[in-house]
Amino acid sequence: MNKKNILASIAILIGSLSTQHSYAQDQQIYQGTVGKTLGDSKEWWAPVVKAPTGAPNVLLIILDDVGFGASSAFGGLIHTPTLDSLANNGLRYTNFHTCAICAPTRSALLTGRNSAFVHESGFSHIALSAGFPGWDGRIPSSDGTLAEILRANGYNTFAVGKYGLTPDEEATDAGPFDHWPTQKGFDHFFGFLGSATDQYKPDLVEDQAHVTPDGRHLNEQITDKAIAYLSRQEKVAPNKPFFLYYAPGATHAPHQVDKYWSDQYKGKFDQGWDVFREQVLANQKRLGVVPANAQLPPRNPRVPAWNSLTADQKKLFERFMEVYAGYFSYTDYQIGRVINYLRENNLLDNTIVYVIIGDNGASKEGTQEGTIEPKTNPARTTSEADYLKVNLADIDSIGTPNAQTNYPLGWAQAANTPFKEWKTNADAEGGTHNPLIIFYPKGIKQRGIRNQYGHVIDILPTTLELTGIQKPEYIRDVKQDSIEGTSLAYSIDSANAKSRHAIQYYYIFGNRSIYSNGWKAESPHRPDNVDYDFSQGAPIADKSFDDDVWKLYNIDEDFNERNDLAKKYPEKLAELKKVFDEQATTNHLYPLIDWYDVNNKKIHHPNGNNIQAPIK
Repeated sequence: MNKKNILASIAILIGSLSTQHSYAQDQQIYQGTVGKTLGDSKEWWAPVVKAPTGAPNVLLIILDDVGFGASSAFGGLIHTPTLDSLANNGLRYTNFHTCAICAPTRSALLTGRNSAFVHESGFSHIALSAGFPGWDGRIPSSDGTLAEILRANGYNTFAVGKYGLTPDEEATDAGPFDHWPTQKGFDHFFGFLGSATDQYKPDLVEDQAHVTPDGRHLNEQITDKAIAYLSRQEKVAPNKPFFLYYAPGATHAPHQVDKYWSDQYKGKFDQGWDVFREQVLANQKRLGVVPANAQLPPRNPRVPAWNSLTADQKKLFERFMEVYAGYFSYTDYQIGRVINYLRENNLLDNTIVYVIIGDNGASKEGTQEGTIEPKTNPARTTSEADYLKVNLADIDSIGTPNAQTNYPLGWAQAANTPFKEWKTNADAEGGTHNPLIIFYPKGIKQRGIRNQYGHVIDILPTTLELTGIQKPEYIRDVKQDSIEGTSLAYSIDSANAKSRHAIQYYYIFGNRSIYSNGWKAESPHRPDNVDYDFSQGAPIADKSFDDDVWKLYNIDEDFNERNDLAKKYPEKLAELKKVFDEQATTNHLYPLIDWYDVNNKKIHHPNGNNIQAPIK
């Protein structure tokens, strides 16, 4: 090969390296010299990106629609031995928070930014594009994800399971792919893009194309794929760290699992949801994850006393919970397969494992009676008695591939023990208060409980601090917005350290709250004056936000919101309402939009279609 051809080949190679490098990081200016001959030229290659020496692997696990009191790791009656082991050998965070619904939580988690800032995550509550700055429904390039940052610093990055952040109109094989996982920092993705999917017939995607599921349960498929990604890397790049984002569709509806798992809970819930709550609270006190003097809030008015139910109702409702519990235990088993792989390959000691047990509180979408096939069941439009009769006739299908199952409200409140309310209630701890486990053998000196206030936006800065990676000023030549989360690394070695996350706002469909230094002001927004049931359609009447009643709680002393202090401390309430307004203004939360506005077609898209928001 002559010098001219050699020089051309070098130029092609340099261009190739530069293109690859700029995809993961900022494009660098060529620093060599290109003369007319090789002798007149000085070669230069962009430096190879490597992770910091000894950088830990990162495994981030987030579950779906799990209440604070469901898993045995936090006192629940559902057996989760994998989570128990991680918690017993790591740290239990008892004061950690999500955004009350899936997409905002996942957006905030991956970006470290609050979920309503257009210059940040762009998700005011769900993937709803409403034509206002804070309601874009897309993660902008100025809010780089944890995957983008870690990949730019020498990590391989993988995601499996639920993504939930790709707008529906972009979720086809025609793209555009800008908001698919592979364009948000993940080398590979295997899972589904939407909010929910059938566990046996999932809307399955691999990288940037839909693929045909093989008929097995989705949890098994994503776990196989996760282990395959890790195994392949271990063979070809054993010294390169990885970031695995493991996000099962579980335990979101439909609740589907093999009877091997659900039948293990036969008869375990025959005492009902009222006794369940009492037993869980007692367990939580023994574990130390709630105060020793904690009391249960009153049963929700929409939930009947268990002892008031008929024998047929009890039989049906017990089966719903047996299936849910089996579904959760099966998910724990699949997580255990990933943990065992890491342990068997000597990777676990240097892996930071986060487990967020739920992207929001337990789901209220199962209605008061529970659902089996809510979209096709004609009894839904008739009487409660007819609906119960149809469900009883279909009881054997609960949890099978032929049914779309969700449990009734009573079990949702039980799974949320010791909090009130549930998923989508951003005003209440039952919607936003979820357990966090951090397991990191190499980095945790003393196991135990941590009570510092935390939020999903804190995971990204925590990871950067623990891995020794700096927050980038640019990602792919796009200047980055500030990260709003507070690293929790300070709390790992100090159980008594004062909380550093001082202020946090919440908002979902008009339900809103503000936390500030141990105090919390909240305003439930119910357009028809009830905690309306999404599966029944739109609220029957509009309601002014000005009519909403604000409540005040001292969370440091009253962690599960039993004593409203609004009338006793009106000045404090006014102070917090002002803080909420400041946060809402800064984060482009306004205008306030509620479920009534969406379902009654008050928002119009320029293509002529009325915006319809998903409820998952």
